[in-house]
Amino acid sequence: MLKGIDPLLTPDMLKLMAEMGHDDALVLADANFTAMSLGVGKPVLRLPGVGMVRALQAVTSLLPLAEDVPQPVAYMQVSDTPDGYRSALQRAAVDLLASAGLPPERVEAVERYAFYDRVKKAYAIVVTGELQPFGNFILRKGVIGEALRP
Repeated sequence: MLKGIDPLLTPDMLKLMAEMGHDDALVLADANFTAMSLGVGKPVLRLPGVGMVRALQAVTSLLPLAEDVPQPVAYMQVSDTPDGYRSALQRAAVDLLASAGLPPERVEAVERYAFYDRVKKAYAIVVTGELQPFGNFILRKGVIGEALRP
């Protein structure tokens, strides 16, 4: 154990997040997600029994989100729903991110197959124990550092 680090973040998770560079994407997937077929050649880690909101809370406690893009977080849009629809899980996740300082407009819905295309370009996939379908998120890593010097 380490002080100040969420105990949900395993040594493998900490290593994975530390290895990621600026603008690398991390997929947090539900238990139903096709991680092994979409994640060929990528690290695939598991957080069994852990819900998505709890996983997001742990990951975002250490992972800086990109500031240089309009929407550093994306979630898989529920199929056959109108624009703007968010499931209860998606609303809870967006609320958690908002409480951490990321305004809801910086979180975007992405159509299912377009989401899969983004997953193929991601750095890694973490499969949670979330049982709610369409409970998938992509987080783009930002930077930690000083402002540019003139």
